[in-house]
Amino acid sequence: MFNAGRLTLARKRRQLTKKELAEKAGLTALTLTRLEAGSTSPSSETVRALAQALKYPSEFFYLNDSEALSTESVSFRSLSSLTARQRDAALGAGELAFDLHAWVANRFELPPVQMLDLRDEDPVAAAEALRTHWGLGAKPIEHMIKLLESKGVRVFSLAEQHKHVDAFSCWRDQVPFIFLNTFKSAERSRFDAAHELGHLVLHIHGLTSGGRDVEGEADAFASAFLVNKGDLVGHLGRVNSLAQLVIAKKRWGVSVAALARTAKNAGLISEWNYRDLCKQMSQLGYRTTEPQGLVREKSILWKMVFDELWKDGITKDRIASELHIPLDEIESLVGELIGYMPPPVPNNKRPALRIVS
Repeated sequence: MFNAGRLTLARKRRQLTKKELAEKAGLTALTLTRLEAGSTSPSSETVRALAQALKYPSEFFYLNDSEALSTESVSFRSLSSLTARQRDAALGAGELAFDLHAWVANRFELPPVQMLDLRDEDPVAAAEALRTHWGLGAKPIEHMIKLLESKGVRVFSLAEQHKHVDAFSCWRDQVPFIFLNTFKSAERSRFDAAHELGHLVLHIHGLTSGGRDVEGEADAFASAFLVNKGDLVGHLGRVNSLAQLVIAKKRWGVSVAALARTAKNAGLISEWNYRDLCKQMSQLGYRTTEPQGLVREKSILWKMVFDELWKDGITKDRIASELHIPLDEIESLVGELIGYMPPPVPNNKRPALRIVS
């Protein structure tokens, strides 16, 4: 049976209005409205026209319902600056990610979830508690995505290619998901990942009490989680110049602006000196281009999964075909996180999938 919800999902992923899709498919706007409302069933010719206009397989529109993501169930850091199209497209990516995750979870034993419910904690205390729970101590986090994946967080990419969707996160069936915008710098993506981790443990989306500054709390958590105060004081000391920060930021894998702010909060930079450093960063363009930028982190989990699948001759094209979604949607969700993969090599013996944190 034709699924009207799947039609709406595909349209929103392509960031098309009903009018625009109707024109592309050679339909009237009224017809498309009725199709999405489920009040009429399309002919096979109409489905083919919609599939061609959306570049989605016809079979996609006959899949079972997927539980739609709502704005209230996720964390959007820049919700006020998002257009409705950008927001809906990002939410649609989440729904497709759940389908891909379910497909993979049926074939692999993925890392178990090792999170804490820290809703009643101060953000800095929560960061310290999670560090302790994960056995991190005060040391810098070398690879943020690897750490998250080893603790059961499923990380996907958002290939939206615009700055307004920083990242978002959500829980689905007691599994935490984080979506990172690959348009950002490596340092910003690391902070975004820590920020979303803060949402996952502090706010458990939709279950927070009113009046809380959830974005401010997630920022405070991210700063404390990425840069332990004791480690910062012990290795940075009093800040005398911007060049000192540019060199030091490599230790913690954060932006020079984030390190300056964290150092100020730790009492290593005076208010006057901090304002002067901010002016210098703006003049040098460090707000938009990170000096001595890091190499972007890749997913360890998804690389392992797809390497094992490729050994069995299972390509991303085949996965897309089995899920009845376009290949470009698979690429959007994991392509930037994986990078280059060698051609498949037949192998009947696959090792157990495991990430060492």
